[in-house]
Amino acid sequence: MDGVLVDSEKFWKRAEYVVFTALGVDVTDEWSSYTQSMTTEEVTRFWYEKFPWKEITFEEAEQRVVEEVSRLISSEDCIISGIKVFIEELRSKDLKIGLATNAPEKLIPVVLKVTDTAHLFDAVSSVEFEAKGKPHPAVYLTTARKLNVEPGECLAIEDSVSGMQAARNAGMTVVAFTNGNENLTFETAHFVITDFRNSL
Repeated sequence: MDGVLVDSEKFWKRAEYVVFTALGVDVTDEWSSYTQSMTTEEVTRFWYEKFPWKEITFEEAEQRVVEEVSRLISSEDCIISGIKVFIEELRSKDLKIGLATNAPEKLIPVVLKVTDTAHLFDAVSSVEFEAKGKPHPAVYLTTARKLNVEPGECLAIEDSVSGMQAARNAGMTVVAFTNGNENLTFETAHFVITDFRNSL
């Protein structure tokens, strides 16, 4: 979802900085890049263990980050070019479409609303309800079950190394979406997409 439907990585970084610095955390670029592939709960725990705060609960801090990201997604232009038409073309081929995200469930309807794609998905899954996040394959395996298909019949589109590893670990064919990221490692992917507007 993040990085494929919406270009929201920058929002997570901004929300992380705003919320945690207000709690006395020294959010540096070095550590922020380290938290990039973590779930929201993992990020919150990471900063809390380094700079414990007392003002609010752990859960409240996590929710503040989610709420700030939700606000930014709803208010700023972040839709990945061509993604809606791309998914519509897949639907026209009678393919089932699932969403497997590391983001909290609360953000899924926000993203589907701004992209106007809610009606295009047959199943959605958040890692919030899994024991482990990506690169663990759980959220992908859950989504395959919801779609009533075998993981080996699935093709997963991912923009991150941890996401590609998760899909690969689930036994799926992996497509890397570069999203302009020249530094992304593609060894885990079977195929590469650079632009959704001319990929089918």
